[in-house]
Amino acid sequence: MSKKGQRVHDKKLFRPYNQEQLMLPMSIESLIPENHVVRVVNSAIDKMDLEALLAKYPGGGRSSYNPVMMTKLLIYAYTDKIFSCRRIAKAARENIIYMWICGGNQPDFMAVNRFRSERMKDVILEVFAEVVDLLAKEKYIKLENYFLDGTKIEANANKYSWVWGKSTKRYKEALKQKCRDLFKEIEIINEEENNEYGNADLEELGNGNPINAAAIEEAVKRIDERLAQKPENANPDDETKKLNKAKKIIEKDYLPRMKKYETQEEILAQRNSYSKTDHDATFMRMKEDHMKNGQLKPGYNVQIGTEDQFIVGYSIHQRPGDTSCLKEHMETVKKILDGKLPKNVIADAGYGSEENYEFLEESQIGHFVKYNTFHKEATNKWKEDITKVQNFNYSEVTDEYICGYGRPLVFMYEYKRKSDNGYISLIRVYECLNCSGCPHRDKCVKSEKSYANRRININRKLNDFKEKAKQILCSEEGLKMRSLRPVEVESVFGDIKGNFGIRRFVLKGLDKVKIEWGLHSIAHNMRKMAVLMA
Repeated sequence: MSKKGQRVHDKKLFRPYNQEQLMLPMSIESLIPENHVVRVVNSAIDKMDLEALLAKYPGGGRSSYNPVMMTKLLIYAYTDKIFSCRRIAKAARENIIYMWICGGNQPDFMAVNRFRSERMKDVILEVFAEVVDLLAKEKYIKLENYFLDGTKIEANANKYSWVWGKSTKRYKEALKQKCRDLFKEIEIINEEENNEYGNADLEELGNGNPINAAAIEEAVKRIDERLAQKPENANPDDETKKLNKAKKIIEKDYLPRMKKYETQEEILAQRNSYSKTDHDATFMRMKEDHMKNGQLKPGYNVQIGTEDQFIVGYSIHQRPGDTSCLKEHMETVKKILDGKLPKNVIADAGYGSEENYEFLEESQIGHFVKYNTFHKEATNKWKEDITKVQNFNYSEVTDEYICGYGRPLVFMYEYKRKSDNGYISLIRVYECLNCSGCPHRDKCVKSEKSYANRRININRKLNDFKEKAKQILCSEEGLKMRSLRPVEVESVFGDIKGNFGIRRFVLKGLDKVKIEWGLHSIAHNMRKMAVLMA
């Protein structure tokens, strides 16, 4: 130390400062507080059965980092708001808490990335199930009341890189017509085929199966056969020029475009859109954008179920609507809970469909699930509106509905309606024979035609489910569950999306997104355990 520095130290009182001074104790663990969340993560994972993860290591070759250590590192990093593999690796080198949980190991970012993307693949749900099992054993949850809700999380994809299903279908149909016109122009069908098929085209040319890439390739072969019949030294005639021109158009334009459309349809499957930079992502309206411009963005529909603000189950979906996700989500929960299901499910009106009500009853799950008009039906405005179907009287004897003005609506016909999941509903259609002269006609009849009458669609099965749901929701227990739902699941989403800023996934692809959200769910449960223990 310089004399000048020594003189300053002599005049003022400071605590000792010597970077070369050895200190006791030398154990890193002694520097970590007793109630720190890293201890909760460490203790919880030590109690878990990670056999499914260990089975991912066949053995032999270069030694791998211990998967138990890597699991602890990843989960603690997610509780600490560190999601980048490079930053996780940096923390393992520089942060004493990470050094302790890694036992002195310093995996680089490639090792962390491989473990998260490859080793955790297909086993993340089993690891999460072990966490839920631990929560149940430690009496944090009882698996009685399951509060269900969903949210949209933006995908790690370009928001302007969309492919729309309707556009693909329209472009493909236009290309098919161009192919038909071209095939007709170059007269691919010979006289022998005309005699066999009559006025009909060959199946691959559009009369039977639709035109596809294979049919177009077959057409090119036929053109080649026609050209091969021409003498090599003969001067090219008009037919040869026409065939060569057609072949060039097909090979350079029609065939590549048809293959592109077929690939797009294969990626789309049953969806209406996908992103070019993440094929598994579907364009959805994000919740936070509803009050702005309502822009569609590539994303995933995340469904979670909570109890006492612990995440008990989760699933990732490519459909934006919550209604079609409940059955698939509950099947995932069944895997997590080792074949069991929660005693009760509490959800908002987004899940109130005939298919979901029937599934819950068949699965013998108690439910407090609203339907879309539940709150509106309780208002005086709704009860006093005589044009509402719910306020019509029904006569079982005549199978007629009597409107608020006293006119009957008679049965006309019934039809079947299919949901996105393939569920079939039976709809009965009733119509008033004469709405003329009714003072409520303009409000009641939607059609602008002067001769049109009021027509209603009745789903009796759904109406029965709604009546049962209404009685349950208005009971004392129903009021309690309804008041707890926003406190339960909404606060969990608020913590993950608001406090931890998880509004966009880091990884790409459905499988990797499942891993990422699984880690977020486990990290949330660990943080919650640490708070309760403290």
